[in-house]
Amino acid sequence: MSRCPRIVVLTGAGLSAESGLATFRDGGGLWERHRVEDVATPQAFRRDPTLVLRFYDQRRAGAAAARPNAAHQALARLSRAEGVTLITQNVDSLLEQAGGHDVIHMHGRLDQALCPACNRRWPAPQTMPPNLPCPDCATPGARPDIVWFGEMPYHMDRIEQALDRADIFAAIGTSGNVYPAAGFVDVARDNGAETVEINLAATAPGRFDRVIEGPATSTVPAWVADLLD
Repeated sequence: MSRCPRIVVLTGAGLSAESGLATFRDGGGLWERHRVEDVATPQAFRRDPTLVLRFYDQRRAGAAAARPNAAHQALARLSRAEGVTLITQNVDSLLEQAGGHDVIHMHGRLDQALCPACNRRWPAPQTMPPNLPCPDCATPGARPDIVWFGEMPYHMDRIEQALDRADIFAAIGTSGNVYPAAGFVDVARDNGAETVEINLAATAPGRFDRVIEGPATSTVPAWVADLLD
């Protein structure tokens, strides 16, 4: 019996856009209304924690109101198959709500708070006040458990190991502009993986073996069905 292919899936903001969550780099996205330097760096949090916390409170409320779409549900089904690694750049929990197994959140999660002093994580309140104390060490000043610009994404060792072994690498709904995630396709391809981009439009002509264009809610379920059925 042949072994199951090892599949690595990377998802980005385009996966959740059809659930009503704003993307960041398209016209009208969140970053057009806020400078990155003001809301998404450690320096911004030290300078004006009230502004940063309010920004993430708004994002948390939006994520809490959203529901998984057909693409989330298809990837959740795929994640339960043998040999699948599901990585997301998204900070919502829609893949988990759809039943996704062992989702790797490389940029953190909106629904968690983080203590900068001891690295304790716990469920974030819907509204995070300034100087929120850690439940373990009591240090005030908890922050959203989000990887900000200039910080190292989470779980990189595990991600790199999965890319080294991948037979298939798929990038779904991601702009391909932010590193290190933008370089995952090159690592996987150099290790012999078949590469596929699933997006509204191709973002990196020539870098993927195959491009599937269209809305995630139609393209992703069809792609998953081809793999599993």
